[in-house]
Amino acid sequence: MASALRVIAGAKARAHIEQNGLRAEDIRVMVGASGGPKWLSMARLDEFLFGEFFADRQTPLHLIGSSAGAWRFSCFAQRDPAAASRRFAEGYQHICYAPGMSFDDITRHTHGLLDVVLPDAEAVAAVINNPVIKLNLIACRAKGLNASLNRAAQMAGLLMTATANAVSRRSLGAFYERTLFEAPGASAPFRQLHDLPTQVVALNEDNLRPAVLASGAIPLVLAGIADIPGATPGLYYDGGITDYHFDIPFCDDGLVLYPHFYSQVVPGWFDKSLRWRKPNPRHYDNVVMLCPSAQWVASLPQGRIPDRRDFSRLSDAQRIREWGEIMARSEQLVEDLQRLLDGDLSALIA
Repeated sequence: MASALRVIAGAKARAHIEQNGLRAEDIRVMVGASGGPKWLSMARLDEFLFGEFFADRQTPLHLIGSSAGAWRFSCFAQRDPAAASRRFAEGYQHICYAPGMSFDDITRHTHGLLDVVLPDAEAVAAVINNPVIKLNLIACRAKGLNASLNRAAQMAGLLMTATANAVSRRSLGAFYERTLFEAPGASAPFRQLHDLPTQVVALNEDNLRPAVLASGAIPLVLAGIADIPGATPGLYYDGGITDYHFDIPFCDDGLVLYPHFYSQVVPGWFDKSLRWRKPNPRHYDNVVMLCPSAQWVASLPQGRIPDRRDFSRLSDAQRIREWGEIMARSEQLVEDLQRLLDGDLSALIA
């Protein structure tokens, strides 16, 4: 039977695993990508990693997520991370948008999901004060036309951003400022970022919820989040704009674990159609990516993992049913990962 899990490791990571195996204590950073509901294909894997694999960890583990990755990782720093992750997955699975909902209604309806992820002040405090699981997330402060509340102006700004980005990824800094919301007092190994203009803001109990909302606020789909406490005043949007799948130096020592729904990495949201835009391979030398195999994906309902277009091309009943089946079947990824943890390196590829 073909493996459901594909493990892609950089040269340094592969050498380490071949010599020492994949051990929780060797991982220093974990990465969570943007991508809407695509992460549901790894739902049970998320539960396993923080319910069991990292359950006894004593040293800090730095999480870095954008958009859906930020929402997922907000679950992992809670007191019962597996339960929080399951709660979020089921909440996302069952969210429905009535035909004809306005932009503002869609925004309010989506924001209601945050009450599932961070239901009360106790959950927020647990994330902020977690001594081991250190949450860091990305949002983007809009500049120029992208900061306009006028949709036509914002569309023009996005077109200008896409055009400039096609010439140089560094041009993104003229249109958006990356904002790294970091765990307080944690000194994450990736906090010094120089590829794009970046402000660093400490997370606290006042700004965690708006920062998470901002990280998933897709321009023209959801309203941006204004004036997040502790950050430069402005309108904040989806962290995937600058860091869709991430192309940053995560850390110099230790391993980086990256459960990802794809086997390839797209640096920023505007790079999705740019086949030549690849991440710096040096940034992935010590990264271990856990991905669904092509054979497993082909066996799923619709022959693919979930994506945001399912909200419009499937009925609510069909979407909820099929997403539930995919989430349940992601247990197969856990079974294959356990074989790797037991020393079977057959799924490990360069």
